Amino acid sequence: MNSAPLAAVTGAEGFIGSHLTEALVAAGYRVKAMAQYNSFSSYGWLETLSADVLEQVEIQLGDVRDPGSVRGLVEGADCVYHLAALIAIPYSYLAPHSYVDTNVSGTLNVLEAVRALGTPRLVHTSTSETYGTALTVPITEDHPINTQSPYAASKAGGDRLADSYHASFGTPVVTLRPFNTYGPRQSMRAVIPSVIGQVAAGAGTITLGDLRPTRDFTYAEDTAQAFLAVGTAEAARVVGRTFNAGTGSEIAVGDLVATIGKLMDVTIDVREDAERVRPANSEVMRLVADATRLRAATGWEPAHDLEQGLARTVEFFSDPANLARYKTGIYNI
Repeated sequence: MNSAPLAAVTGAEGFIGSHLTEALVAAGYRVKAMAQYNSFSSYGWLETLSADVLEQVEIQLGDVRDPGSVRGLVEGADCVYHLAALIAIPYSYLAPHSYVDTNVSGTLNVLEAVRALGTPRLVHTSTSETYGTALTVPITEDHPINTQSPYAASKAGGDRLADSYHASFGTPVVTLRPFNTYGPRQSMRAVIPSVIGQVAAGAGTITLGDLRPTRDFTYAEDTAQAFLAVGTAEAARVVGRTFNAGTGSEIAVGDLVATIGKLMDVTIDVREDAERVRPANSEVMRLVADATRLRAATGWEPAHDLEQGLARTVEFFSDPANLARYKTGIYNI
């Protein structure tokens, strides 16, 4: 019998979830990985992981909106990492009900399963978007919550549920709030893959939204290690608390484009696309993390600076086999 600890991951087929699954296996875990049910039996990015990794992964098709699916995943787990969510901000303007169903009700299902089964720890995923445009920088966990999109509001709802379950029932939940993760496998809806993908596909002029907002970009492998850090730290140091995960550095989107152009040895001509510009009161203009609390509790530090992470991301998207998975010529909402 395999005596390795068992981790359950919702949203495992996605961008960050697949990186976390790899990191968990590398750290000696067996993983039960939930991929959203579909009739194509697609396991998303999990299908690209190495055979050695997948030997330690049990993939389950399910849906966090279904309590039975969630309970089946959680049963027997030593730690649950809840990453399943709808995350595209523009689509949340069009389909807000689906964001509440997944990000709020789905989180409730995970909390209920963890509570009922006595799971030792739940790591719940938040987002820096819950802070809205920074009132003070860098942003600490005590910054006011100011949700400027239906997506952000749905994530904040999940966060509040997680807090309430810890306060009401002693549910051993810790909340991780990553700031703008990027890297291989990310959706083209995000700015870094969108820029790299359009250039790699040979576009003479690329289209983007507002170039002024600043973001704190964290490489995917570093975000995965932040999840591991709060999932394995001594309970007294992390349970019942919220932690930012970010580098503490910010860069404007326009300057980011220039940096990518330098790495790809091209001058990038940018055209603003009105379809990609968020409503004025919904745009979050500045996000930069203060991760002091996470460092103090776990010792986590990002291992990649922006240029290192961008270089690895450029390498991934410049591979024709990887680029072929994406539709670079359309606006990926």
